[in-house]
Amino acid sequence: MSGVSAPVPEAPVRPPAKPGLLISVLVLSAFVMILNETILSIALRDLTVDLAVPTTTIQWLTSGFLLTMAVVIPTTGFLLERFTPRQVFVFSLASFSLGTLLCGVAPGFGLLMAGRVVQACGTAVMIPLLMTTVMRLVPAERRGATMGTISIVIAVAPAIGPTIGGAVLSSLGWRWMFFIVLPLSLAALVTGMLQLRIDSETRAVPLDVLSVVLSAIGFGGVLYGLSSAGESAETALAPPWLPIVVGVVSLAVFGWRQLRLQQRDRALLDLRPFTHRSFVVALGLSALLFMCLIGAGAILLPLYLQTVLHKSTFVSGLAVLPGGLVLGLLGRPVGALFDRVGARPLVLPGALAMAVSLWLFSLLGPGSPLIAVIGIHIVLMAGLGLMMTPLMTESLAVLPDHLYSHGSAILSTLQQVAGALGTAVFVSVATLGSAEHAAVSPDSSGLQVAFVVAGCVGAVAVAGAWFVRSPRPARTAEEA
Repeated sequence: MSGVSAPVPEAPVRPPAKPGLLISVLVLSAFVMILNETILSIALRDLTVDLAVPTTTIQWLTSGFLLTMAVVIPTTGFLLERFTPRQVFVFSLASFSLGTLLCGVAPGFGLLMAGRVVQACGTAVMIPLLMTTVMRLVPAERRGATMGTISIVIAVAPAIGPTIGGAVLSSLGWRWMFFIVLPLSLAALVTGMLQLRIDSETRAVPLDVLSVVLSAIGFGGVLYGLSSAGESAETALAPPWLPIVVGVVSLAVFGWRQLRLQQRDRALLDLRPFTHRSFVVALGLSALLFMCLIGAGAILLPLYLQTVLHKSTFVSGLAVLPGGLVLGLLGRPVGALFDRVGARPLVLPGALAMAVSLWLFSLLGPGSPLIAVIGIHIVLMAGLGLMMTPLMTESLAVLPDHLYSHGSAILSTLQQVAGALGTAVFVSVATLGSAEHAAVSPDSSGLQVAFVVAGCVGAVAVAGAWFVRSPRPARTAEEA
C-alpha cells in the first residue's frame, strides 16, 4: 500500500492563485445550503394549512431531507476521487439551485417534496468537498483556524435557521424562504465555475452499484426508523425497529463488501480511516456532540420554551440566537488556539461545559426565568464550540491525503445519524416521561427526564475526552 500512497499527497502540484477566495466561496455556499436545512422547520404549521396535508405528512419535508443526505453522503468519497473539485462543486450548486427553484414554485406537496430531495443531493456533497479542499490547500499549522470557519457553517447555520425562517414568515410567505436563497446559490454557482481551479488527480474508479444500494438501504433504514420512532402506530408505515434492523444488517454487509473492495482499491467508501486511533476517538466524540447539539439544543429546548414556558415561535427563535452567535464567534479563535495547543486542552473543558449545562437544563421547570434558559444555552453552545473544531480537525489531520475524501464522508454521515439518533432518543424519553404518554407535546416532567438522559450522554463525552491525543497537530501530521 505504501507504493500507492506515497505520491498521492503531492496531488495538488500547483496551489490555486487565490486559495482564500476559493475556500470562502465554498464556505459561503455551504452556509446557505445548511441554513436551508432548518429554515423550513418554523413553517411546517403554515405549510400544513396551506397545502392541506396532515402534520405527519408535512414532517417529511424535514425527515426526507435528512434521509436523502444520509443516502448520498457515503458516495461522496467515490465522487471526490472520480471527478475534479470543480465538477463536484458545479453538480452540488446546480442541484441545490434546481431544488430551490422547484420548492419556490411548487403548487402542492409532491413537487415541494421532490424539490427538497434535489436540494439535499446538492447539500450532501458540499460539506465533504469543503473539508477535503481545506485539508489539501491549507498548511497543517493553519488548518485549525480554517476548520473553525467550517464549524461555524455546520453548527451556526442550523441554529439560526429557525430564527431567520420566523422573521421571513412573519412578513412574507413561506415561498420567500426559497426565493431569497435562490439568487445567493446562483451567484455562488457562477463564482465557483469561474474561480474554482484546484489541481488534483482523479482516478477512473468504477462505481459499485451493489455498495450504493446497500448504503441506501442501510443508512436510509436506520434514519427512517429513528425519525418514525415518535409516530403513533396508526400513522407509521412499519414498526420503527423493523427498518432499523434491516438498516443495521445492510450496513454490516456494506462494511464487509467495502473491506473486500478496498483490497482492489475499488471501495465506494474506504474504511481504512478506522485504522487510525485519533480518527476513531474524534469520530465517537463527534457523535455524542451532535446528539446533544441536535437532539437537546435544537429539539428539546424549543419544546421546553413553547410547551412549558408558553413562549411564541418567534420569541423561542430569538432565545436560542445568542447561543448560536457564541458558537459562531468561537469558531475561528478556537481553531487558532487548536493550532497552538492541540485538541485535548480544548475538548476536555468543552465536554465538561456541555455536560454541566445539560444537567442544569434538567433542573428547569414551569417557573424558570427566560434569562436563565438563555444563559445555560450559551454555556452549552460555548462547550460545543470548544469541541467541534478540534474534533473535526484532529479526525482528518491524521489521515493520508488519499483518505481525506473518505474520512470527511464518514464524518459527515455520522453527523446526520447522530443528530437523528439524539432526536429520536430524547423525544421518546420526554414523551414516555410525561404524565400523559399520549399528549401531543411532552410536559415539564418528561422534558426534565430527557435532559437527564442528555446529561448522561454529556458525562460519557467527558470520559471520552481523556482519550483525545495531547500532541500538537503539527507533530501528529509529521507522525502520520
